[in-house]
Amino acid sequence: MSFCECSKRIVMEKKRIMVAMSGGVDSSVTAALLQQQGHEVQGMTMRVWDGPVDVATDARRVADQLGIPFHLVDLREEFQQRVVKPFCSEYMQGRTPNPCVLCNQAFKFRLLLEQAQTLGADQLATGHYVRVLERDGRYLLAKGHSVHKDQSYFLFTLTQEQLSRVRFPLGEMNKDQVRAKAVELGLSVAGKSDSQDICFIPDADYVGFLEGQCGSADRSGQIVHVDGQVLGRHEGIYRYTIGQRRGLGLAWTEPLFVVRIDAAQRQVVVGERHHLDVSELIATDCNWIMAEPSEPLRCRVRIRYRHREASATVTVLGEGRCRVVFDEPEKGITPGQAAVFYEEDLVLGGGWIA
Repeated sequence: MSFCECSKRIVMEKKRIMVAMSGGVDSSVTAALLQQQGHEVQGMTMRVWDGPVDVATDARRVADQLGIPFHLVDLREEFQQRVVKPFCSEYMQGRTPNPCVLCNQAFKFRLLLEQAQTLGADQLATGHYVRVLERDGRYLLAKGHSVHKDQSYFLFTLTQEQLSRVRFPLGEMNKDQVRAKAVELGLSVAGKSDSQDICFIPDADYVGFLEGQCGSADRSGQIVHVDGQVLGRHEGIYRYTIGQRRGLGLAWTEPLFVVRIDAAQRQVVVGERHHLDVSELIATDCNWIMAEPSEPLRCRVRIRYRHREASATVTVLGEGRCRVVFDEPEKGITPGQAAVFYEEDLVLGGGWIA
């Protein structure tokens, strides 16, 4: 029997719901749908960064259209401490962090939930394309119905307590349906394009951002082939990530890729494509949405947001760690990214690649 047959969607009575509104189409339609369902809806926007675009403007305009209360919460200092600083620190240690997962874990579904409760809301809703189900008294996280918009990878850190207090109205919809709904409702953001980049890095200039945050001190070092040959120099390990091919500036008989970053030695290690093959990884700080398995678990594992899930065996090691052994070698496993474990559409859990 599949999980769909033995699970039921959560049906709740009318609630006081705070909607995290980013000023985009998804969160705006989320607020409108909940209002149509008869809930007592409020909107809240986080001010987390001093950027060229004031995200609160569009969010406030939609709240006014819907006739719901609107709150602007200044969380810039908290965001700097809980998201930006860890993001920069990871890059400087030769890792490639995923700030969207980190933001959800340390910020959005912790601080924002607290803010919503302080303002009298029972639940928090966001515009993520995922679903929350319930089975045998346990809350489950499932992929959104839209394959192209599913965002379950970013939410593997949610706890049972958090899952009991969040709503994701777009989980059953695709983007075209969401935009059509925005047009039907006459929302001012109906034609607004989706944000593609990390919200706090203007123009996706990672190098400029990191140097602005951490200073431009000399962080140069060697570019070394896996066989030990020194092939060149680099201006900082934070400029590179596992699997990178472009921008190496190296002459070699075959295409070279970044296969490892040694922060202690300030080395970028490169090799041919087959050197990217990795058969296993260790994940740390694991969170299990399903019960933690007591025996090796067969599942499918996603190692990047757009990665096709791969069959693997996951073994719990204790102290929040687990070993993931793939049936076939995977390319470009990147420390700092998340490894998320799936069974069909269900998120079983996940952790951070060591």
